[in-house]
Amino acid sequence: MIHDITLTISEELAVWPGDAPFRRVWQSRMEDGACVNLSTLQCSLHIGTHVDAPLHFERHGVGVDRMDLSHFVGPATVLDVSGAEEIRIAALERHAFHPRLLLRTGAWQDRTAFPTALPSIHPEVPGYLGERGVVLLGVDMPSVDPLDSQDLANHRALHASGIAILESAYLDDVAPGDYHLVALPLRIAGADGSPVRAILTP
Repeated sequence: MIHDITLTISEELAVWPGDAPFRRVWQSRMEDGACVNLSTLQCSLHIGTHVDAPLHFERHGVGVDRMDLSHFVGPATVLDVSGAEEIRIAALERHAFHPRLLLRTGAWQDRTAFPTALPSIHPEVPGYLGERGVVLLGVDMPSVDPLDSQDLANHRALHASGIAILESAYLDDVAPGDYHLVALPLRIAGADGSPVRAILTP
């Protein structure tokens, strides 16, 4: 069984305030006599389920095309941390988990509206995850940092611990447990991030 944990990208999907929303324009239509249907897209690279490249939060960070793809493919664990206002080490340390950890908070239910509040990740968590060999942290929220963060401390700390970042995963229908993750970013030269098609298999 394949669990598609990708948010559907459409004009209804909320984006970070100020980001370019999704827009698709037809260049040619077969119903108008063209030989093919052809359209173009405009949107933020951080729309929907996406990967943040280090360039997103570091002036001289690498682009998404230079990231280690092994972080985005392999054994993964989904943990349910719903109901927590802050995700702390205590909520994680009693669990065994694979090097790719996905946290299901259930905090963003209406994806047509950008959330006004989300659970926060305690600043000690990135270092703890790095010590436990985690190479990817995924969340079902638009960011691993508080919505009002200006320094993106968790982004930086995760990167410093060798942990890739997957945001806005769709985990509503996925039971906690162990899976195999595939969430590959597009190979966009020098890009600060990329939408992904993320799936989990048993």
